Amino acid sequence: METLSVRDRGQDLLPLFPEHSSVTPDGELVIGGVGVAGLAERFGTPAYIVDEAGLRNQARRLRDGLAARHPDSDVVWASKSFPCLAVYQLMKAQGLAIDVAGAGELVMALAAGVPPERLYLHGNAKTTAELTMALEAGVGTVVVDNFDDIDRLEHLATRPQRVLIRIIPGISPETHESQSTGGDDSKFGLPVDQAREAIARIRSSDWLQLDGLHLHIGSQILATEPFAQAVEAIAVLGTFDVYDVGGGLGVRYTLQDEAPTVEQYLDTITAAAAAYLPAGARLVIEPGRSMVARSCVTLYRVTTVKHTGRTFVAVDGGMADNLDAALTGQPFEAAIATRMADAPDEVVDLVGRQCESGDRLVAGLPVPAPVVGDLVVMPVTGAYTYTLANNYNGALRPPIVFCRDGQARLVAERETHEHVLALHRPARQDPIGE
Repeated sequence: METLSVRDRGQDLLPLFPEHSSVTPDGELVIGGVGVAGLAERFGTPAYIVDEAGLRNQARRLRDGLAARHPDSDVVWASKSFPCLAVYQLMKAQGLAIDVAGAGELVMALAAGVPPERLYLHGNAKTTAELTMALEAGVGTVVVDNFDDIDRLEHLATRPQRVLIRIIPGISPETHESQSTGGDDSKFGLPVDQAREAIARIRSSDWLQLDGLHLHIGSQILATEPFAQAVEAIAVLGTFDVYDVGGGLGVRYTLQDEAPTVEQYLDTITAAAAAYLPAGARLVIEPGRSMVARSCVTLYRVTTVKHTGRTFVAVDGGMADNLDAALTGQPFEAAIATRMADAPDEVVDLVGRQCESGDRLVAGLPVPAPVVGDLVVMPVTGAYTYTLANNYNGALRPPIVFCRDGQARLVAERETHEHVLALHRPARQDPIGE
C-alpha cells in the first residue's frame, strides 16, 4: 500500500496522531502500517487502535532521556492511565517499573509477568486486603499516604518492607480541578509537619524501611515550572536515598495546545534535582498520560447526521468509551478517517450515543460533509479512555488493537452482553418475583 508520511501530507491534524501514522493517496488514515477501513471491518467500532512501535519509542524516550541526565534513576509507568495487560507487558519489556493503585492494577501487573520488586503500590485509601495482597506478592515499594497505612503495614509485615512517604508540596499547577493533587487541600499525602512525624515513626519501625519521599502534583500540566517548584518544596525535609517526583506532564490534545516536550520536562526535573536534592540520590518519575496518550486513536462509525439547531454527527460510541470529554471538559479533535485529504466544508458537533446532552465529543468540528457509515477517528485517546470506560446505556467496552509493521493484533476483546450478564448470575438463577 503506497502511503505518504505525515509530514509530507501536511494535514493540520496529523501531528496529533500516533508517531507511525500515514495517509494513503486517496485519504485513508493508516496506523502502524494498517488502514483504518480494514481495522473497522475486522474488529468493529468503536475500537481503540494503538501504534505499538510508537508506544515503545515513547517508553524509551523517557527511560533513556532520564538516565542520560541523571544516571541513578528509574521510570515508573503510572498504569492507571491505560490498564491493559498488553501495555503492562510492553512496559515490562522496556525495563520500566510499574505504579499500581489498588488490587485490580496489582493483579494485572502480576498477570503480565512484572517482577513484584518492580512494583510501587499507591493509594490514599489502601485496604487491609490490598496491603495483604501486596505484601504476600512481594511488592517492592509501598507509597505511604497516611498514618493508617503505617499502622496496617506494621501489623501485616512479616519481613522488612521498603516505603516512600507521599508529601503534599503545596503546589497547585494550572489544570482541571479534578486533576490537581499537589495543593494544600489535596486528599493525597501528608503536609510537611505531619510528614516529619511519619518519617520519625517509620525510622523507628522494626518492619518498615524508609527509602525516601514521593510527591505528585497532578495531571495534564502544560508548564514545567511547577515540577521544579515541587522538588524545591520537599527538599526541606532532609536527606534521603530516593526522591520520587511523580508524573503529570501534559500532552497536546488539540491544535491550540502547547505542551512541553519530553526533553524540556526532563531538563526541568533533573535541573531541580541537581539544585535542591542531595548528590547521589536516586531520582524516580512516574509518567502516565505523557507515556500513552498519543499512541492510541479511537475509531467510530457515523450512525446519524441531523441538521436541527446545529448539525449533529452521532457516532456509535461516546462518553461510555471517552468519559474524559464530559468529566473534565477535555477538548479533542477528530477527522473523517477515510477522507483525511479532503478540505472541510461543514462545521458540526460530533456527539455520542449516550443519553446525556453532555455527551459531546467535539464541538464546532470542521469536516468534509459527513454521511452515515463514515469512519471517524479521534486522536490522543491512549490515556484514561479505557480506564474510565463504562456501561452507560448498556454500552460495551471497546476492544484494544495493537498495530505494528502492517500487522494488527487484538490484545483485549470487546466486552459482550454475556460478560455483563454474568455479573447478574444470581438474579438470573433466582429471579425476583412479586
